[in-house]
Amino acid sequence: MVRVPLTPSERERGERLGGLLREARGDRSLVDVAAMAGISAETLRKIETGRIPTPAFFTVATLAAALGLSLDTLVTVVIRDADTITAAYR
Repeated sequence: MVRVPLTPSERERGERLGGLLREARGDRSLVDVAAMAGISAETLRKIETGRIPTPAFFTVATLAAALGLSLDTLVTVVIRDADTITAAYR
């Protein structure tokens, strides 16, 4: 199966997610946060650097929980036009 290449906006979204997670991690070590989320340190490193721009939902959810971030915060920061997207599902 051939994977469809990501669009530039999808890549940008992945970079924003990585930046937010990196910022929320603060002084905590990458290894410690990854362990709290139940993922490998390498996976977290790849997400933070944008090399995994579309991580699985449950990976993002466990990272958010480990970092004390709400999923609402993630959506607001990571997805542009979050109000438009949210309104579409009301």
